[in-house]
Amino acid sequence: MFRLIQCSDWGQMAYQSAWEKQELIVQRMIEYKRTHSGEDYKQGQEHHLIFVEHPPVFTLGRNGDASNLLLSHQELDVQGIQYYEINRGGDITFHGPGQLVIYPLIDLDCFFTDIGRYIRYLEQVVIDTLAEFAIEIG
Repeated sequence: MFRLIQCSDWGQMAYQSAWEKQELIVQRMIEYKRTHSGEDYKQGQEHHLIFVEHPPVFTLGRNGDASNLLLSHQELDVQGIQYYEINRGGDITFHGPGQLVIYPLIDLDCFFTDIGRYIRYLEQVVIDTLAEFAIEIG
C-alpha cells in the first residue's frame, strides 16, 4: 500500500531550531496516532524526510561517551561550534556547512516494525544513491 512521505528542504538551519521543528512534527504524529486507528490511521499518518544543513555542531547521543569529544567546551566556543547532548542513539557526531543531513520522521507502524529491516533499507538507499554518482564504497 502506498504511503506518502513529505520531503522538505530546510536549507541551512541551526541545530537547535531544526530539533525544535522536528519535535513539533513528532508531537503531531503522536497525537494523530492517539486519535486514529486501523487503516484510517495508517492512511492518514504523516511521514517526513527533512533535508537540512547545520552550522558547525557536535551532538552526543544517549549511547555516547563525552570523553570522545576531543575539544573542550571553551575550544568549541572559540571556534564557534555548538554542542548538544541529545536523546537519539549514537556517539559524537559532527555536522557542518556543506554536509547534507537527512532526518526521516517516519512512523514505522504504518509500514513494518522490524528496525533491522528499516536500517538495511536505509543502507541500501545510500548505496544505490552513491552508485548513481559512480561512487563506490569499500
